[in-house]
Amino acid sequence: MPVSDAPPKKPPTRRGRPSKALRVPRFAAAATDVTIEECTSQAQRDEFVRFPLTHYLNDPVFVQPIVAERRDFIDPRANPFFEAARATYFVARRQGRVVGRIAACVDSRFNRFHGTREGFVGLFESQNDPGLAAALFQPACEWLRQQGMTRVIGPVNLAFHHDVGVLIDGFDQPHSMMNAYNHRFYAGLFEANGFEAYKDLVSYEVNALSGMPDKVVRLANRVRASGQVKIRQVDTSDPEAELRRIKAISESMLKPGAFGLSPMSEAELEHIVRKLKPLILFRPELCLVAEVNDEPVAFCITVPDTNSAVKEAAGLLFPFGLARMLWAARKLQRLKVLLFGIKSGFRRRGIDALMAHETFLGAVRLGYTTAEVGWMPEDDKLLTRMVQAAGGKRIKTYRVFERPL
Repeated sequence: MPVSDAPPKKPPTRRGRPSKALRVPRFAAAATDVTIEECTSQAQRDEFVRFPLTHYLNDPVFVQPIVAERRDFIDPRANPFFEAARATYFVARRQGRVVGRIAACVDSRFNRFHGTREGFVGLFESQNDPGLAAALFQPACEWLRQQGMTRVIGPVNLAFHHDVGVLIDGFDQPHSMMNAYNHRFYAGLFEANGFEAYKDLVSYEVNALSGMPDKVVRLANRVRASGQVKIRQVDTSDPEAELRRIKAISESMLKPGAFGLSPMSEAELEHIVRKLKPLILFRPELCLVAEVNDEPVAFCITVPDTNSAVKEAAGLLFPFGLARMLWAARKLQRLKVLLFGIKSGFRRRGIDALMAHETFLGAVRLGYTTAEVGWMPEDDKLLTRMVQAAGGKRIKTYRVFERPL
């Protein structure tokens, strides 16, 4: 029986975490007319990758991923994430036709850093049927148990530095790059299968037409006038050294036990940056590093949001998708703030305001109208205040779920 299309109500929270006192776990019965296959062949993995192309065929917001890129993303030979991770993939069939999919993943680096035994489910797609979702969750969770995991978190696709969560509001907003998108009923499928809300993540939008708030401009000008902070563009002439600097700033912010992120290997970070390099080179004015006494202490990487151009390819680069995508890329007006970090010990000095103002001035000068910032944990008050102070308006919420194994 289908669940409601209405977005789920936000659960009461306690210290930023949903209260469990009001929840009664439910477990849907697995559909008996569904066959689950583990994707062991290339043909099965291709079906896994291609399923969203038909699943969201009539959705005007969804941006079909590029099949070739997604194929490499789940391939251990092509993605250095799998140097310290392992995953398996399942598809569900009804009468021979694929009607759902799910991935199960163990990120060993994540578990070592946090001292946990947590597995992820992700890349989840399903029709509006709790029984079908149950049939997908069961083998994925059983595989995670066999790997020694005691708790499952999801959707995580396939790590926290990729897109995560179920979109629960903001369905009318553009589907931005490197952020999740799904049908409205997905949260209900997780809830119907014993998952409980774990963390809400939010995205904000900054509109150039609204201008930067006066208090942010005043603070930025004060820090700029002090001469203690230097803002420069990312050094594209020595990308390896710059990568190490950004990695050092990022890792200074990580704490065992905190939500989500964990250290990445240099190979994995380099892989991600390599994919973003054309956008960074296209708009280096928006990729900034802050230095204090010649020490890099903060970075902000903002790039054109290419999803409106990618949408024109409809998932396939050939024979015409690439040409359509490149043609549409000439008219990009939205930006995506992908990465932002301030080294531990340098917060609350106005560096964030200065970088926000520099990015804003560059975006306006280049003719961009809006930028999306996120995701970020809803209960990260310092980061939330910073984005709201810069004029950010909350536009989307993603929910991450959890369940014991």
